[in-house]
Amino acid sequence: MPRSPALVDGVSSNLPRRITFVSLGVVGSLLLYFLVSLVQVWNTGRDDSFLRSRRTVDAIVVLGAAQYDGRPSPQLRARLDHVVRLWNVPVAPLVVVTGGKQIGDRFTEAEASRDYLVSKGVPVEVIVIESRGTSTYQSLEAVRDEARLNQWNDVVLVSDPYHLKRAQLVASELGMAAEVSATRDGVVSGSSALRRNVREALGIMVGRITGFRQLESWLQ
Repeated sequence: MPRSPALVDGVSSNLPRRITFVSLGVVGSLLLYFLVSLVQVWNTGRDDSFLRSRRTVDAIVVLGAAQYDGRPSPQLRARLDHVVRLWNVPVAPLVVVTGGKQIGDRFTEAEASRDYLVSKGVPVEVIVIESRGTSTYQSLEAVRDEARLNQWNDVVLVSDPYHLKRAQLVASELGMAAEVSATRDGVVSGSSALRRNVREALGIMVGRITGFRQLESWLQ
């Protein structure tokens, strides 16, 4: 039985409205997802419960940042200063320094980190160098392998506040039990910190859906 013209006209007139409602629903869901991710990035970077709890772990893992001919950049130095504070608590018997080097560099980020920590009183024999990775995922994957080899059950990750939620999620994807502890005197602040928090939230949104290994392959 053919549809009446009135029925066809009614469906046609409602279609744009339905499309609008669906579009608004999708946009609203994405916005909510982004806001939740942003709050998680922000809160993780400001959570000092690990230090307050005085818990102990098997190793402190500091994620690498730029170095200049063997000298840590201000950003990396702030991370390493926080490692020294954790070491002096103490929260772990070992420190793992991570990060490879860029083309033309003479030193890896891990080597620069080791030398700086030694200059601050951390014994060289307790420092483990992991310089195979050139990204957060690669560095934590290498740390995961080291942890399995040495039977480390848990670690604490040290980095800038904006970076720690993604690092924690990457560690979880790799099967690592990881606490986090953010530096409190980093050089990234103000509008620059806000932009990085936003960028991290967007990356986390995608990484949770695709997996962080896949996300990293797209960013290379």
